[in-house]
Amino acid sequence: MSANQPIEPTPTTSLAYANGLQLAYESWGDPANPTVLLIMGLGMQLIAWPDDFCRTLVEQGYRVVRFDNRDCGLSTKVDSAPVPNMLLNALRYRVGLPVVAGYSLYDMADDTASLLDALGIFRAHVVGVSMGGMIGQTLAARHPDRVLSLTSIMSSTGARNLPGPTVEATLALLSRPRKNDLQSLIEHQVKVFGVFGSPGFKRNEQELRTNIERALRRSRCARGIIRQLAAIMATGDRSRDMAHIKAPTLVIHGDKDPLVPLAAGRDTAAKIPGAKLKIIEGMGHDMAPWPLMAEAILEHIRPIR
Repeated sequence: MSANQPIEPTPTTSLAYANGLQLAYESWGDPANPTVLLIMGLGMQLIAWPDDFCRTLVEQGYRVVRFDNRDCGLSTKVDSAPVPNMLLNALRYRVGLPVVAGYSLYDMADDTASLLDALGIFRAHVVGVSMGGMIGQTLAARHPDRVLSLTSIMSSTGARNLPGPTVEATLALLSRPRKNDLQSLIEHQVKVFGVFGSPGFKRNEQELRTNIERALRRSRCARGIIRQLAAIMATGDRSRDMAHIKAPTLVIHGDKDPLVPLAAGRDTAAKIPGAKLKIIEGMGHDMAPWPLMAEAILEHIRPIR
């Protein structure tokens, strides 16, 4: 794209009826172009995918679809499902007992396949981050005909022998803001993202605050985050599913990820037949290195038709 060409504005958010839910989505670029479907992580809304990341893919000839998972953003909140006790679930998970959850990652993968149906998209390049990577892996294993390629970013197979988060990351994940007003929530999330963030990439704190405020004003659903976390725990180890993935797969992981350590990325790449692993030095558990991610994704998907 030349400097004289206008930059595409952010599309209007629409709603699609999928798998018995309403899923909020945005579609960027020409619908006639190959689709890149973006799946975000735990509690994160579609706007967590940087606009410039989406534009970069569009400029290279792709249609980009990003959406809010169930229980997040402007999509259906599954309030009919129980809100599990996180501590009790964690204890049950640790000792191998069933975890209380209203749905699983398999249901969320079915949501995604149904969204493709609703949008008239037969096959897509699937890119998922963290929990979104887990959903993408599950989609590729259960609906192989819908996935042209898979990119799994800072994600995991859920194997029980993998190392968990650092102590600092665990405490940040479990921490709560002192108050429920907007400014307190912003300050709390700035601290959390500071722990999860990429130490090798410069952090623009004002941009981070702006993005956090934008997300909080768009939607808040603390109970949805708990239900999504329960879905991850209830689904558990998906290592056997990995062997059924036929789509060309790229695994991207940071060597400084405190939440999902690099061992999880190595494990994912080892268990998916033919998968390639790209390690980004200095990357934590955030989208800070998105230009490097976009470059790797484009290199991965260009030869695939």
